[in-house]
Amino acid sequence: MTSAPLASRLRVPSGPLFFPVTAYGPDGALDLDTFRAHVRGGIEAGAAAVFACCGTGEFHALTPEEFQECVAAAVDETAGRVPVVAGAGYGTALAVRYARLAEEAGADGLLAMPPYLVVAGQEGLIRHYTELAAATSLDVIVYQRDNAVLTPESVVELARADGVIGFKDGLGDMDLMQRTVSAVRSEVPGDFLYFNGLPTAELTGLAYRGIGVTLYSSAVFCFAPDIALAFHRAFNAGTPEGDAVVNRLVDGFYRPFVELRALGRGYAVSLVKAGVRLGGLDVGPVRPPLHEPADEHVKRLAELVEQGRALLGDAKGTV
Repeated sequence: MTSAPLASRLRVPSGPLFFPVTAYGPDGALDLDTFRAHVRGGIEAGAAAVFACCGTGEFHALTPEEFQECVAAAVDETAGRVPVVAGAGYGTALAVRYARLAEEAGADGLLAMPPYLVVAGQEGLIRHYTELAAATSLDVIVYQRDNAVLTPESVVELARADGVIGFKDGLGDMDLMQRTVSAVRSEVPGDFLYFNGLPTAELTGLAYRGIGVTLYSSAVFCFAPDIALAFHRAFNAGTPEGDAVVNRLVDGFYRPFVELRALGRGYAVSLVKAGVRLGGLDVGPVRPPLHEPADEHVKRLAELVEQGRALLGDAKGTV
């Protein structure tokens, strides 16, 4: 059932949903000062929410202690201006532990990552997410991707569960997503939140908007907030002029970026982190098992960012 505070703050965001990278120092240890600067810069650039220690933030690579320190730092930097949602994952016992650490750190909600390794049946997935939602007072957004794919009937059951306020789709099966939205709309009263959670969600934004999903995660906001913010404004305008800007950015920036991202495994994180470093903030490399992008790919990323900013100049005043 929808809980008003977090759900209402996310429903019509004033800017992109920000998924910050996690910063490491030269010795590989957590660099909280740089992480704070990254979060602070995102808020000042117009982020509507901070999703800390999620996929882009290398949740998989953080110890529980590092996780809690990062979430607490994000909460401190936001100072209530925008909500902070923290990742929680692995098996149910560990997911609950991370959820409680996030609650102690002051987070406003949880993004429930897929369970570790196993391919579970629907009954087990429902039990996993309902037990996680019951473990704290935090609202939960369930993240569908990889080994956690839910039927429309299962999402209906989760939408009825206390504490589950939304569903983030990282699968990209539009037929399944349409049937899910329709089933929940038909059977569960109230407004359940849906998010486009594909790695570069802007590319598929218009397709998701066609089935009523307008919320999305923006990794590009980490390293090119001006491009991501311009896209967000044009996308949410919902006008022919706005959609023209969206299509111009998709054709000239987002599609080439996705094609570049596809050149390396783990680039959905490591290429984003390289982009943050290109912008002048040294957030360090990714941790193993991820690896750094090739030099020629980082060079191409720099060219794409300039190309995207040139498109913003062309579109100035359109929206």
